Amino acid sequence: MSDITPPALPQTESLSGQGERRRRSGGRGAERQRPATAPKYRNLVNRLAKTELLDPQTLDDIHEASLTVLEEIGMDIILPEAREIMRRAGASVSEGTERVRFDRGLIMEMIASAPAQFTLHARNPARNVAIGGNNLVFAQIASAPFVADREGGRRAGNQEDYRKLVKLAQYYDIIHTTGGYPVEPVDIHASIRHLDCLSDLAKLTDKPFHAYSLGRQRNLDGLEIARIARGITAEQMEWEPSLFTIINSSSPLRLDGPMLQGIIEMSSRNQVVVMTPFTLAGAMAPVTIAGALVQQNAEALCGIAFTQMVRKGAPVMYGGFTSNVDMKTGAPAFGTPEYMKAVIAGGQLARRYGVPYRTSNTNASNTLDAQAAYESALSLWALTQGGGNFIMHAAGWTEGGLTASFEKFILDVDMLQMVAEFLTPLDVSPDALALDAVRDVGPGGHFFGTAHTLARYESAFYSPLLSDWRNYETWTEAGRPTTYDHANRIYKEALARYERPPLDPAIEEELDAFVAKRKAEGGVATDF
Repeated sequence: MSDITPPALPQTESLSGQGERRRRSGGRGAERQRPATAPKYRNLVNRLAKTELLDPQTLDDIHEASLTVLEEIGMDIILPEAREIMRRAGASVSEGTERVRFDRGLIMEMIASAPAQFTLHARNPARNVAIGGNNLVFAQIASAPFVADREGGRRAGNQEDYRKLVKLAQYYDIIHTTGGYPVEPVDIHASIRHLDCLSDLAKLTDKPFHAYSLGRQRNLDGLEIARIARGITAEQMEWEPSLFTIINSSSPLRLDGPMLQGIIEMSSRNQVVVMTPFTLAGAMAPVTIAGALVQQNAEALCGIAFTQMVRKGAPVMYGGFTSNVDMKTGAPAFGTPEYMKAVIAGGQLARRYGVPYRTSNTNASNTLDAQAAYESALSLWALTQGGGNFIMHAAGWTEGGLTASFEKFILDVDMLQMVAEFLTPLDVSPDALALDAVRDVGPGGHFFGTAHTLARYESAFYSPLLSDWRNYETWTEAGRPTTYDHANRIYKEALARYERPPLDPAIEEELDAFVAKRKAEGGVATDF
C-alpha cells in the first residue's frame, strides 16, 4: 500500500486575517517516501519531432567534407590485419605506412549494409533493449578512475564500490544497461580484472553489458561470459547480439590496434560496436564546431564502414562525443551550448546514414551542485531533441567523467525518469478530458474531493525522488536537508533493498568454472 495519503482540503486563514496561519497539510507537511523505480521505465520511445539544427545544404556540406577527409587525408590504421581487410575491401593502403584512404563510394557502400535497428539481448529476456528508430536506452556511467560519496570523499576505484554501483544500475529500471565498469576497480590486478568485473555484471544484473576492447583475449573472454550468462550456444549468440563494446578513435584521424582488434572480434561474431570519436574542439579537433563535426563524422564513418568490411550487416552505432575545451585551461567542458549543438547535429548525421545514434549525459562539475544539474539538464535536452538512441554515462558522471558519484547517480536517475515521463504521450481519452468532473464541480469549486481526483491522485503526477516540497517551516524543523542529503540517503536505501536477480545454479557454476580456469591460466599478460 502506498505511503501517500489522500489530499486534504486546503486550510485557510480566518476572514479577518487574525491569528496564526494553520500549518499546511498533506504532501507539504511531511517528506514523502517516493517509489524508487517502476517497470514502465524499461522500454522508452521518443516520439517527439527531432530538432533540425542543420539545414539540408549544411548537413550535406559536412557530409561531403568528411568524405573528402577520408579520400584525401585518410586515417592511420595501426593494425596490419585491419589494413589488409580494408585493402581487400577496396581501400587504398599506402605501402610502408599505416595510412589508409577511402573512396567515398566505398564508404557509402559499406554503411548501406549497417542495420537501422537491432535488439541487444540480456540474460533476462524482459531486459532486452531495442536499439535504433525512436527507441531510447540509458546506460550507466562507465570507466571512471575515481569514485565518490559524501562520507568517503573522492577515492580510487575499488571492487567494493564497483559492485555497489552495479547493484544500483540493476535496481533502477530507468537504467537499461551497464555501460562498462562504472568505476575502474584498481585493487584487482589488470590481468584478471575483466574476469571478475564481467562475472559480477553477469551475476549482479540481468541487463545487457559491455566488454572493453583492450586486446583480443579480453574480447574473447567477454564474449564467452556473455554466452554462458545467457545459457545459449555460440551459434545462437551470433544471431542474437548479447554484448557491446565502445570503440574510440584516437583523434585526430587514428584507430589504434586494440580498438581495431575489438571491431574484428565483435563484428565478426555479429556483436554490437559503438563507434565513437572523442573530438574536443580546440584540442583534438578544429576549434570550430563545424570543423569538429567534419572530423567526428570522418572518423565515425571510417569505423562504421570497417565493421561492415568485417561482416556485412553487423550491428553498429554512430557515436558522437564532440564538445569543446576551456581555452583558458585546456580542460574539457561539457553540457555547454557547443556540446548541445554537436549532439543535435550528430543525430542528424546518424539519421542520414540510417544507423542508431549514441550520445552521452555529461557535466564537468566536481560535486553535486547546481552546475552538475544544469549541465546534465542541457545534455539531456539536446540528446532528447537530437534523437539519441543509446545514452552512455546517463547516470553517475561527474568531473568530466573522472569520477563516478553515488549521489549524482541518484540525481541522474530522477532526471532520467522525468525525461521518460515527459516523453509519455499525453492522455486525451474521454476520461482524461474530465468533462464529467468539470460538470460536477462547476464554477468556483475545487477538484480535491471529486471521484475523478480520488481515483487518480496516487499516480496522476510524477513523484520526484529528490525534490523537497515541504513548506519552509517543516523543512527547517527537519534540519534543512539539501538535495545532496536526500541523494546520499536514497542511494543507501536502494542498496539495502537491492536483490540479486535469479540465475540458474548450473549457469552460475559454469560461469565460475570458466573464470577460475582463465585466472589459473594467468588471465591476460601485462607488463606489471
